[in-house]
Amino acid sequence: MAGRDLTPPRLRPRDVLRVGAVGLRTRPLRAFLSALGIAIGIAAMIGVVGISSSSGAELDRQLSALGTNLLTVSSGQTLSGEEAKMPVEAEAMIERIGPVLSVSSVGQVQDAKVYRSEEIPEARTGGISAYAARLDLLDSVGATLRAGTWLNAATHAYPAVVLGSATAERLGVGAVGPDTQVLVGGRRFTVVGVLEPVALAVELDTAALVGWPVAEERLGFDGHPTVLYTRVDERHMDAVRDVLAGTGNPEAPNEVDVSRPSDALAAKQATDQAFTGLLLGVGAVALIVGGVGVANTMVISVLERRAEIGLRRSLGATRGQIRTQFLAESLLLSAIGGVGGVCVGAAVTVGYAAYEEWPSVIPAEATAGGLAATLVIGAVAGLYPAIRAARLSPTEALASP
Repeated sequence: MAGRDLTPPRLRPRDVLRVGAVGLRTRPLRAFLSALGIAIGIAAMIGVVGISSSSGAELDRQLSALGTNLLTVSSGQTLSGEEAKMPVEAEAMIERIGPVLSVSSVGQVQDAKVYRSEEIPEARTGGISAYAARLDLLDSVGATLRAGTWLNAATHAYPAVVLGSATAERLGVGAVGPDTQVLVGGRRFTVVGVLEPVALAVELDTAALVGWPVAEERLGFDGHPTVLYTRVDERHMDAVRDVLAGTGNPEAPNEVDVSRPSDALAAKQATDQAFTGLLLGVGAVALIVGGVGVANTMVISVLERRAEIGLRRSLGATRGQIRTQFLAESLLLSAIGGVGGVCVGAAVTVGYAAYEEWPSVIPAEATAGGLAATLVIGAVAGLYPAIRAARLSPTEALASP
């Protein structure tokens, strides 16, 4: 007897997992509900990050397709607050700038209201504006057609009109053709095309676009461009931006506004990211609540299993082994919730991205961070119950009812 080694055997990792899973197997419903709290928090965080990243990827894809080298030159206001006018020669003058690749323009036709028919009251304009448009406008702004065709050399001098996406919806135009007509400035124009939403020129979404010659001949258009869309060599973007106002309107450069539409889209993305941060905070709160649920479950588990703890201590289990058992149980509970939450969050991201026709992006760091957070929550939640279980003496535990 004197030569026997009474040192208790060490628990191997496999044994730790086995004894840690005892409480989960014997109380599956309680384990499921506790893990559910962790899963909800992780799913919220993964879903928010994934949807935000997918939205950002869609924006990057759009900008790559449309180009970030577009600058718009638009008429501003005079010192007296009246609407200014760009010179008729503005387009030709801007084309002479070396790094400018192309220029196109639209000109608003004043007092030319757009209606579906003569029966519509004059006050109900629907916010639709009539514009004269150049034939190369689509290429300049990266626009595409939803239906029909764009204005061409055969139609731009005749009463043909292309509607923006919002304009078509407001006028109830679902098809194009010789029988589909709208009123522009009191005259009937045949709808030959409908545009898709234009990301870099949102003003075209609520526009009715007619040819430059027919606008001058039949609608009283004065020929002054309202907005010029300028494609520029990206290497000289800032230099061209600085001289556009003075080149487009040399006599009154202060009456010209120059902007870069892609900057507005980037600002929108920044706003979305700020909102994402708020939602991540909500997910973090849900995760903490789930951690509190795990801690509560583990404390109750220790109280209910005092006899088991006493028996194991009587059979030679050390305080450290008891502590490891309950800490492992807490970590397993949290890990199950974390893995479930990651799966749910990923499914939500993929489903929403598919619905919106976005690329699905789930950042690896978000997934890894979510799983790491669950383990930290599990360790913190299980530490006190594990220590409490380890402090129970065999006699005290076995004497408990």
